[in-house]
Amino acid sequence: MNRRRFLKTSAIGMIAACGGKIFGQGANAKSPNVIFILADDMGIGDVGCYNDGSKIPTPNLDKLAKGGMMFKDAHTNSSVCTPTRYGIMTGRYAWRTERKNGVTQGFSKPLIKAEQMTVASFLKGKGYRNACIGKWHLGMDFTSNDGKEVEASTGKNVDFNVPIKNGPIDVGFDYYFGISASLNMPPHGFVENRKVLGDLIYMAKKEDASKFNLVGVKAGWVAKGFKQDEVLATLTAKTIDWIKEHRKANSAQPFFVYMPLNAPHAPLVPGKEFAGKSDLDHKYGDFCMEVDSRVGQIMATLDELGIADNTLVIFTADNGCSPMVKLDRLQKQGHYPGYIYRGLKGSLWDAGHRVPFIARWPDKVKANSSCDDVICVTDLLATLAEMQGERLPDEAGPDSVSFYKSLQGEALADNDKRGIVHHSDAGIFSIRRGKWKLVLDAKGGTRRNNPKDKPIKNPADLQLFDMVKDPSETTNVQHEHQEVVIELKKLLAEYVNKGRSRPGKRLSNDPVKHWPQIEVIKEYLD
Repeated sequence: MNRRRFLKTSAIGMIAACGGKIFGQGANAKSPNVIFILADDMGIGDVGCYNDGSKIPTPNLDKLAKGGMMFKDAHTNSSVCTPTRYGIMTGRYAWRTERKNGVTQGFSKPLIKAEQMTVASFLKGKGYRNACIGKWHLGMDFTSNDGKEVEASTGKNVDFNVPIKNGPIDVGFDYYFGISASLNMPPHGFVENRKVLGDLIYMAKKEDASKFNLVGVKAGWVAKGFKQDEVLATLTAKTIDWIKEHRKANSAQPFFVYMPLNAPHAPLVPGKEFAGKSDLDHKYGDFCMEVDSRVGQIMATLDELGIADNTLVIFTADNGCSPMVKLDRLQKQGHYPGYIYRGLKGSLWDAGHRVPFIARWPDKVKANSSCDDVICVTDLLATLAEMQGERLPDEAGPDSVSFYKSLQGEALADNDKRGIVHHSDAGIFSIRRGKWKLVLDAKGGTRRNNPKDKPIKNPADLQLFDMVKDPSETTNVQHEHQEVVIELKKLLAEYVNKGRSRPGKRLSNDPVKHWPQIEVIKEYLD
């Protein structure tokens, strides 16, 4: 075989082996590494650079902000865990799935469909190597040992000898290590790729948790020796090891790390070296300080490897602070996780979904800069596509709008015309466009309340707020601006009807038998 024919045959084989795509296509030495760190239930007021009055020191996050850009009006698509994570990964609102409210459990069915493009699968197609290290909370397919459906909350009938399917490594990640769902949900142990690690024991009653040295957990499977207060340290060490091993094996290949943390979500179990470290008489402060310290370790690793300049690091949170941490105790000590904003985790008020969002990329993003554009975490997919010089396929990321121009210091065109939909724990909507925010519920879409919040002036079932004049959502002005209320109701209905919020062909939402939360806009629905 002559040399030309050999090279041609080898190239064809490489294309076939990579699913019809040449490995590394679109990626080059200049493609940045991407690290997306997602804190769990951390309020915007918990980060010093966003709140001068914070009682929790966050020197590493403050340093990250000084080295990059702070987004001042960044939001999650939901005010609880699972739907936010779905939005980040797919660029699609989670209420378009069968799950119209609430969250998944540790053994729930996967929410991401096999055919969906994710941030990971997109970057993999551009030649990236990807790792997810942390709390998944989007469901995985476990196999039962009795032929029945797996019990989602306890996993009592799971056959752990059968490999897990349709988890992180089936949606674009090359490696996964972490916990299946929140730290209070079974399995209480680590998952690596397709397997739950360790010797597993079934804990039939949550009252038996102390026998396993666990706190604040639900009944279900426990891995012998699993220590809650070591989870965050373990995830950090695994992330650092993976980055170092990847760089050693292939220094030219860009990587993507999605690092969804387990903290400071309850149960509050800071590592031993952080216990009592904050000035607050509260473990929440200690846990937030550990989050900050672990971010610092990741940043130090990038410096050590000499790759910080061409690495885009984003730090944000999945929603605001949870009532599980007993907000009254924190706020009596002068610390306000929601800062000046109304609400908390689960609610449509801004403290439920307005989050810290810091982006550092020394090669491209101006240091010590800020951005006032309104963005959403669903925008990650479109942003990374533009970073690669591409547009998303029409059916991908239907609720994802690029903020790549913002990272470069340019104002986003028509940012005030774009609507962003928020979704509460109970599956109720609000919609934000420009300065206006319409909340389709008198109580903010939840039973949860923040003790600091005073009654709203002019309360009603539909509530309109001017977020420029009234960022704390103190006064409903819908009676004065009925035309705005109608416009926003129509816009939300359009987004529901079209199955998307960014321009493109009509798509469908996943059906359900009953969807009461959209009754408010039913007059405008198809």
